[in-house]
This record gives sequence, structure tokens and C-alpha cells, in this order.
Amino acid sequence: MASSKPEVLQCYCCPVSGEGGFGAGYGKPYARGVLLTFVRFPVWFFSYFVFPYDMHQIHVEIGAPKVIVNQQGNEFHVIYTVKPLPSGYGPTVGNALRRALLSSLPGVAVTGVKIKGAAHEYTALAGVKDTVLDILLNLKQLRMRKHTAEPMFLTLKVKKEGVVTAADIKADSDVEILNKDLYITTLDASNVELEMQIRVEKGVGYKSIAELKKENTDPELILVDASFSPILKVAYTVSADRVGQRTDLDSVDIEILTDGSITADDALRFAANLLNSYFTLFNVDGVMVESDFVANIDEILVKEREEKEKELEKSRETYTPIEILNLSPRSLNALINGGIGSIEQLTKCTESKLANLRGFGKKAMNEVREALKQKGMTLFGDE
Repeated sequence: MASSKPEVLQCYCCPVSGEGGFGAGYGKPYARGVLLTFVRFPVWFFSYFVFPYDMHQIHVEIGAPKVIVNQQGNEFHVIYTVKPLPSGYGPTVGNALRRALLSSLPGVAVTGVKIKGAAHEYTALAGVKDTVLDILLNLKQLRMRKHTAEPMFLTLKVKKEGVVTAADIKADSDVEILNKDLYITTLDASNVELEMQIRVEKGVGYKSIAELKKENTDPELILVDASFSPILKVAYTVSADRVGQRTDLDSVDIEILTDGSITADDALRFAANLLNSYFTLFNVDGVMVESDFVANIDEILVKEREEKEKELEKSRETYTPIEILNLSPRSLNALINGGIGSIEQLTKCTESKLANLRGFGKKAMNEVREALKQKGMTLFGDE
């Protein structure tokens, strides 16, 4: 059984996460030096970026929203399902996170190359199969992880016949090349030498050659426009969700695919944290207007956790499988899918709790009451 004690993770709410950390060297510390705390509850909460703030009042009825994580092969390609949400909140959450993920995450890119014997990108090098322009286009596909913000040069120096790949680049300890099988060019003979200095830097968004010219005055450096985003794909899909008799709810699937320099989890946390730092600008004093009409998610999560622990503790003492009630398959599945697997758990449920189970209607309610009555039992609160 997973521990019920929350795991507390901390990171700064601006793109700076400390010396050498993710986002190192970008932006300035948050105006008030605020340190946000992420709470990762046990597996059954799936709460990767839930903040202890107030939410829509509907969550008192439907419970706190959960984040269900579904890896698509590895930690760099993940689909996150967030539900249940109030009607209209699916597009709001999905679109905000998508925009932040695409535009605001720092990454590493090639911004310039010095090639021995090449004065410009249209130069043809003797014994080299590809033109300088083609080599530059290939180098733009280089995927790296860099631990500091300062620009630096990587060296590629080969004298051989055959294919030249990213594995031939001599990387500094500060830079890790992720796609070492990347094709760069082919040399026609063993006496052909190719030597270049590759300038890499960490940044956010996109830098055009015109922008790079303002920062670089080296005439030997052939500039390359750079896209720093480590996100290869981010998309969201909104679908209808239901909790009990409430059918006007949203569920949103957020798919994230990164280039391998950052995990999808870290990318999502960064984007959520960044958005949260902007939203808190509008509520600096922390006062909630009309507080009687919101739900305190922190209290709801604690209550759900306590109820879950109590149910688990009681189930250890006595456990009578619910199947012995001989319920219809539809009613039985609704109870089991709702986490009710024993008669002991069922008799602790109120009518309102059962009514909120998906696929559990009035007919199922009557069937359960009749089955319990035959055993001399009732639902909690029934006379």
C-alpha cells in the first residue's frame, strides 16, 4: 500500500530553479522570492500540480479533480487526463497549459557554426557530400541537455571516409548530446578533413538570424536561426464526463511529447507553475471574495484521504465480497468501479454517495436496498 504521507516537492515559480538547475540562468527571481510547494499525494490521488486553493463550489459534490497519468512508452511522451472539471473548464485548462508549454520552456539549440574553409552557407567543401547549407539544417536537429545558461562551442574534427554523426562531436561536461545517431554529412575519402566549431546556447522561444546578428560580431560565425523549445508536440482533447447524476462535466486529455531533454512531468509542472505565478498577481492579499461559494480543495483532499484510510482499515478487519448479494452485472460493476468491493464498505455508504457513482441509478439503488434487507442490513442513514 502506498504511503498516505504527501511527498513535498519545491521549485521556484519563475523560470529560475537554482544554480545549474532546469531553467538555470533565465529570468529573475520572483518579486517576493515566493517558493511554491507542490504536493504529490499517494497514487490514488494522481495530484501532480494541485495547489491548496479554492475551486468551483461544484467540487464539494463531485470531489476534487484528479490527474491520471498514462505514459506512451516512456517518460518523455505522456497523456494526462484531468477530471472531473466544471463545464467549460476543460478548454480553459488545456489551452492555457498548451500555450505555456509551447512558448515558455527553456531549451538548447545551435545558434551558429564556424566551418574551416567555409566563408558562408553557400560554400561547397571539397570531399564533403553535403553543402554547408545542408550541414547547417542537419545541425539544427541536434538535441541536447545543457546545465548552464552561458553560450559555448562544441568541436567536431574528423578525418575519415564515411558518415559523420553527432557522436563525432566532442561535447563539454556541461552539454549532453541526446541524439548521437543524428546524420551530419558524409566524407568521400579517408584524407578528407572536416573541422567545425558549433555554438550552442540555452534560451526560450525563437531567435531569428537578425536577432542573433545583434549579439554576435564574429565574421567567421555562420548564424543559424534557433527554436529553443524542448516540446515536440502538445495537444489537448476535451470530452464529457459524469459523476453520479451530474452529466455536465468536463474531462481533458493533455498529450505532451518532449525531445528528451526534459520529462513530460517536469515540463507540465514548469508550465503550471509559471501560469500560477501570473494568476496570483491578481490576488496578492490572498482574500477570496464570496468565499461561501467556493470549495477548498485542500480540505476536500484531506477529507478524501481520511475516508480512504478509514475504509482500508475497516476492510482489513472484515471483508465480505459484495458478489454474494447476487446483484445484476450493471449494479455490481458500478459499485466495484466506485471502489466498493465488500458488504462492509457498502453499509458505510449513504444514499447520496451511491447516487454519485457512475452508472448507478434509481433501479440499482432499489436493488441494493432489497439485497441488503434480505441480509438484515441497510445503507448508512437508512432506518
